[in-house]
Amino acid sequence: MPPTPLPVLPLVPSLVPPADKVPALVRLTGVEQEIWDRALPYLDVRDNDAHSLHAYGLAGALLTAMPQARAEVVLPAILLHDTGWKTVDPARILPAIAPGSHDPETVRRHETEGSVIAHRILTDLGYPQDVTARITEIVDGHDTRRHALNADDAVVKDADKLWRLTPHGLRTVGSWFRLDAEQTLRLVLSVTYDRLLTETGRAIGRALAACAGFDHGPRPGFTARTPPAGGDHTG
Repeated sequence: MPPTPLPVLPLVPSLVPPADKVPALVRLTGVEQEIWDRALPYLDVRDNDAHSLHAYGLAGALLTAMPQARAEVVLPAILLHDTGWKTVDPARILPAIAPGSHDPETVRRHETEGSVIAHRILTDLGYPQDVTARITEIVDGHDTRRHALNADDAVVKDADKLWRLTPHGLRTVGSWFRLDAEQTLRLVLSVTYDRLLTETGRAIGRALAACAGFDHGPRPGFTARTPPAGGDHTG
């Protein structure tokens, strides 16, 4: 027997609190907004603009659990980390990052070029030289270096990889390689979870994977439901 649908109950807009009255919303402000504005022209390939903003939000969450990591290093680094893909021939990008790829030079190039771009942007903004050096060091190796240089680097690496398990990340990766949702989740988990470096990153990864698994995998005892018009369920 199909489930009995609930009647729609429109809410008065005044019952929805304004953005500045709810917790955990993320907004770019101050120097981070300036960094983003200058990074954006380099992020119009490979969905790097949306990817970088999702990773920025994840980095902010990781920072709350890792007081030894510094926001003034981590957040600019995550906004700038993939700017170097702009310098790579688009035809080489997906072959370079696909499973089984044998083109490490292309991946390495986006790191080295991204480090140069990050240095130029931060220098133009007058960012502290010592902090700029830490940021560019992180960008130059954020994918190919398996170990973390320090807590700042660990947060950047985990935030970058956790994006893959977000709804946007799974949709994007699936579209790149023409995989269905369940195949995408299995692929992403196989190349992501064991490379997460922090306890908090692994906890977030487990949570995202569990939600995605119930959305896209077999759900014994569940009846398929169509979300009501107007958006997702709350709760």
